[in-house]
Amino acid sequence: MDLELSGKTAVVTGASRGIGLAVAEALSAEGVRVVGAARTITPELEKSSVAAISVDLATSAGAARLIGAALDELGGIDILVNNVGAVNAARLELGGFLDVEDEQWRELLDLNLFSAIWITRAALPSLLERRGSIVTVSSINKHLPAAGPVGYSEAKAALTALTKRLSEEYGPRGVRVNTVSPGVVGTPMWRGPHGVGAKFAAAQGVSQEELLAAVPEQFGIASGRISEPEEVAALVAFLASPKAANIVGADYVIDGGTLKIA
Repeated sequence: MDLELSGKTAVVTGASRGIGLAVAEALSAEGVRVVGAARTITPELEKSSVAAISVDLATSAGAARLIGAALDELGGIDILVNNVGAVNAARLELGGFLDVEDEQWRELLDLNLFSAIWITRAALPSLLERRGSIVTVSSINKHLPAAGPVGYSEAKAALTALTKRLSEEYGPRGVRVNTVSPGVVGTPMWRGPHGVGAKFAAAQGVSQEELLAAVPEQFGIASGRISEPEEVAALVAFLASPKAANIVGADYVIDGGTLKIA
């Protein structure tokens, strides 16, 4: 399917690996000029973007610098993909509410919520001028607050609410805003040696391979497998395209049937 995206411009955050990289690659393959942002620039991101920008998006200054650089490179922004957001496995506390200090709350909220606030605020003038599209990557954890680390699910719930607010305010002005909410995805966060998958495995006293093999049954995934980054990216690209012209304020779940009631 031709998504009618050739010649468009996009900013993709958290684009060095995982879902973000897959989105940058999918958009680039459709003829989009992509500016990808991440703390660490990978050769894969450099290949799939017209500019790869190293920036800390957990700060308002980093967000402003990214959008300024993107506007200089692209001339304007048609698509914004708010994908950045994760957990720092090295500093992550897996305990309960009383075990977690303010530092973890602030880190998770800054990276998973405030980064989208700051980036969207900076990009909106150009998106309004070009009647663009915003796709925000959230998580099914917003429906499963006790299933993830303290602070993560709460940040994703707020992120989804933010996206809905933006769709109501800016949809009438020509900017479409939607959310994609994945379940477990086979990214470095789950499969990498230093991600949360490795941390969860160590906490349970099993190998990472055993943990991942057990995830579909433990999480009740109807499809019997976790999602892949490219599958999420295909959904993001579609929502960003003119083919989804009347999809506004929607939240698309891609989780293999993990959620039984949305």
